Amino acid sequence: MLMPKRVKRRKQFRGTMAGKATRGNTLTYGEYGLVALEPCWVKSNQIEAARIALTRYTKRTGQVWIKIFPDKPVTAKPAETRMGSGKGTLEYWVAVVKPGRVMFEIAGVPEEQAKEALRLAMHKLPCKCKVVSKADLEGGVE
Repeated sequence: MLMPKRVKRRKQFRGTMAGKATRGNTLTYGEYGLVALEPCWVKSNQIEAARIALTRYTKRTGQVWIKIFPDKPVTAKPAETRMGSGKGTLEYWVAVVKPGRVMFEIAGVPEEQAKEALRLAMHKLPCKCKVVSKADLEGGVE
C-alpha cells in the first residue's frame, strides 16, 4: 500500500479541490494516459487496484507510470461515538486529484491494448476519467 515514509504532521485539514490541475496535466513519459475529468480523493488501495488491472491486462509487457501519490492522511472517528473528544485516528491515505490530472501513463504496447488496459483501470477509480494519447494532449488538457 502506498503511503509516505514520514510526514511533518500526522493529521491534516480536509482542504479544497477547487480548480483544475495546473501540474501533472501532460503526458511526460508514456504514449497513452488516464486523465481525471472531475475532482476526487483516490485512496492508496484504489491506485494499487488500477495498477494491477493495467499490468495484468498487458501481461507485464510495456511500461506503466503512476503519476499520483497518496500523501494526504484521512482521519475517521469510530461509529456511534459522541461529538467532541478531538480529531479521529488516521484511517487511510489519499491522493488529491483535480480535473485534468494525468494519473497513469503507459507505453510499449499496441494502441488497442493500451486503451483497453486503461479502460479497465478506469473502473477501479472513484472519478470519471478519459483515455488520452500523446497526440490528444499537444496543447494541454482543455
